[in-house]
Amino acid sequence: MGIITDLRWSKRPDEADEPRVEKDGDLWRIRSLEVARQVLRARHGTTQAGFTAEAIPQGFLKNHPILFSDGPLHDEQRSKVARFFAPKIVATRYQDLMDSAAENVISDAEKLNSFDLDELSLYFTVEVTAEVVGLTNSRVKPMARRLVRFFNQPSFDITRKDLGRTNRQWIQAALNGLWPVVRFWFADVWPAIRARRKSPQEDVISHLISEGYGNMDILVEATTYGTAGMVTTREYICMAAWHLLNNDALRARYLVAGEKERHAILHEIIRLEPVVGHIYRRAQADIEITDGDESWTIKKGELIDLYIRHANADPEAVGDEPLNLCPGRELPRGVNETVMSFGDGAHKCPGQHLAISESDALLTRLLARDVTILSEPVMAWDELISGYMLRGFALRIDTGAWRGGENP
Repeated sequence: MGIITDLRWSKRPDEADEPRVEKDGDLWRIRSLEVARQVLRARHGTTQAGFTAEAIPQGFLKNHPILFSDGPLHDEQRSKVARFFAPKIVATRYQDLMDSAAENVISDAEKLNSFDLDELSLYFTVEVTAEVVGLTNSRVKPMARRLVRFFNQPSFDITRKDLGRTNRQWIQAALNGLWPVVRFWFADVWPAIRARRKSPQEDVISHLISEGYGNMDILVEATTYGTAGMVTTREYICMAAWHLLNNDALRARYLVAGEKERHAILHEIIRLEPVVGHIYRRAQADIEITDGDESWTIKKGELIDLYIRHANADPEAVGDEPLNLCPGRELPRGVNETVMSFGDGAHKCPGQHLAISESDALLTRLLARDVTILSEPVMAWDELISGYMLRGFALRIDTGAWRGGENP
C-alpha cells in the first residue's frame, strides 16, 4: 500500500473517523457524504438544531431569523435575499469594493514590521459584509470588535437539552450576549436603519425594511448576517493563506492562474478544511437513509450530527487521496467543488461565491508580496459554529519584492 498524503490541519482528536453511520441513543452521527446529503435534502423533514437554535424562545420575534427558520417561511426568505449573493451581483456590485478594500489593508500591512493575518482578515471581511448587509453608517474596526464579542460565550453540549450549562453559565451567556447586542444596535444597526428609511439602498437592511420587518427583527438579522459573513470567511482566509504559504508549488500555481483556476484551488482548500465542522438537524418526521447496501430509519425527534470534515473526505465520494489537495478533482454528479463546506439543501449558505471572491481578492494581493511567516497560527475551537479558529498568525511583508500574477 502506498503512502497516503494527509494535508489536513483541522483535526479534532475527540472525533472518531468511523463508522460512516452511527446511532447513540437519540443521536445520529453521520460521516457519509451520501447520507449527509439525504438528510439535508429531506425537504421540510428536519429543522435547524445548530447554533443553539433550539434554545431561542419562540414567538419573541415577528419574523423568525433566516438562519433558524425552516419550511415554506425559510424558502420564501431565501428566495428574496438570494439576489444579494448571486455571482453576477458579486462581480458587478462588490468586486471593486473587495479589490480596493484588499489593496488598502495589504498596503497598510506593508508599513508594519509585523501584522496578524487573523486581525487583518477580520477588518477586511467586516468591511465587505457591511456593504452587503447595509451596515455602512459606522466605522468598520469598532464594529468588527463589537461583532467578535458575540462569541465570548460559555461552552455547551448541543446534544443535551439544557446544552450542558449550569444556571450560572446561562446567566453568564445572557450577560455576555446582551451588552454587545446593545452596543451593536446603537452604534451600527440603528444608524443604518434610520439612513435607509430616508434613502433605501440595494442591501439587506433596505430589503428588510421594505418587507415590514420591525427594529428588533432587523437587529437579529443584521447580527446573523454580520457574524456569519465575518467569522467563517475570516477563518478561511487564514487557513487558505497557511496552506499556500507552506506549499510552494501550489502557491506558484495560484499566483499565475486565472480566476477560474484560483477559485478551484480555494474550493479544494475549503473542501479539505471546512470552517464549520458540524451541522445539526432535528428530525421532524421519520427519515429513511441508505448508504450502499445498508439502510436505517431516523425517527421523528432524534438529533442528527452531520460530520462535515468527514463527509468532505469521504473516499467513496471524493475519490483517492481524500486528505490531499487536488484542485479540480473529479466529483460525483451534483456535488459542489466545496462538497459540504457551505452546507446543502434548503439551508445551503447563499454566500459561497461572495466568500470565495473576497478571499481571492485578499489572497492574490497578499501572496503577490514577499511574505515571511513570523509565527504559525494557533488552532482553537469555537463550539457555537463547531469550527476552528486560527489566532496569532504573524506575518511580515518585505517591501520591494513582487511576485504577482493576474490583477495584482
